[in-house]
Amino acid sequence: MADMAADLDRPAWATRLRAERTARGWSQGEAVRAMRAHAAERLPADSTLLRNWKRWEAGGTEPDGFYKSLIAKTFGTVTAAFFPPATSHEADAELIAATGMETVEILARLRSSDVSTATLEALRITADRLCCEYPYMASEQLHVEGRAWLRRITALMDRRLTLAQHQEVLTLAGWVALLVGCVEYDMGQRYIAEGTRKAALTLGEEAGNAAISGWAYEMRAWYALTQGDYRGVIAAAEAGEAVAAHDGAAVQLAAQRAKAWARLGDRRQVETALDKGRTLLESLPYPEDTDHHFVVDPAKFDFYAMDCYRIVGEDRLAEMYAREVIRSSTEPDGTERKPMRNAEARITLGVVAARAGDLDQAVSYGRRALEGERQSLPSLLMCSKELATLLRARYPKEPEAVSYLDEVRALSAS
Repeated sequence: MADMAADLDRPAWATRLRAERTARGWSQGEAVRAMRAHAAERLPADSTLLRNWKRWEAGGTEPDGFYKSLIAKTFGTVTAAFFPPATSHEADAELIAATGMETVEILARLRSSDVSTATLEALRITADRLCCEYPYMASEQLHVEGRAWLRRITALMDRRLTLAQHQEVLTLAGWVALLVGCVEYDMGQRYIAEGTRKAALTLGEEAGNAAISGWAYEMRAWYALTQGDYRGVIAAAEAGEAVAAHDGAAVQLAAQRAKAWARLGDRRQVETALDKGRTLLESLPYPEDTDHHFVVDPAKFDFYAMDCYRIVGEDRLAEMYAREVIRSSTEPDGTERKPMRNAEARITLGVVAARAGDLDQAVSYGRRALEGERQSLPSLLMCSKELATLLRARYPKEPEAVSYLDEVRALSAS
């Protein structure tokens, strides 16, 4: 209890610093030596670093920029995930929602013979808004809105457009098509989603937009992962990286590759893929809005690592990352900003509990993961089945385990 009270008094980064260290079974001295091993330049003596480390863990002194980056590298994550910059989520949401004109005015302008710069800008912000609503808006509602705006945008192709406007319309249509494809797959519409993904890929290629093409390949990797085609994941990642090697999509492609290698049982390739994604993400600027579905916010790297460590059986690390995912995805008032991430984090905690022999806790976490209104059905089923398989193997006759298995089967049939 004393430790819990102390955690409430310390900054989140200080609490995480201790959690990362203890999850690896390191003493503070061992953590200092690990940090030194990851440094590219000469550091002060161990005694000095140890004093600093103790101050950092206590939350009394915050590391400077150099040590923040080194700490993140030592623990295999990115600086902005460990030490997120102070931002106002509410202000960001208002900024994204402000299109500069109401929907009615946008539609009126779309009916005019010419397409103005202001109209395209309003459509661009509308497309961003839709992508930012992905984490929490009901799939059915987002699907209807996304398809409606996609029709309006593609209808512009019949208008008189300059070459630059033509390219911009293709780009806007590509982003919205990517979003619609994701939502369709979330809803279990596998074949429709694949058709939409291919359309988005074509739009990206015609627009000369490597980012759209990269995300289209990332969706292909995601589809393959949830369908158990792990070699297909790796092939899609390679294809996507070939066209968008330095874009945020490449970070997520590396993560999907890591998830696939984890399920294929190759721990070395898991670490290689995660490190590649971490290095690229560390080099990218902090995103303007971390809710945008086609932006890799640094906190999501913890989500990737959590999945991989759960699969390879690193329970302490998996649990630590799962708790960090839930913390960073939940507002102080308890509102869940990223309910789909939290669902998979709870399944991870359920798996860890089941392996530790705590059936009640495992089932409790598993059931809570199934309760969310905003779900990505394929991803949720993939993780839920992993927990269900574990419970079936370890607790084949326990009523609570059997009940949970029935709930997962019901979700599969829905």
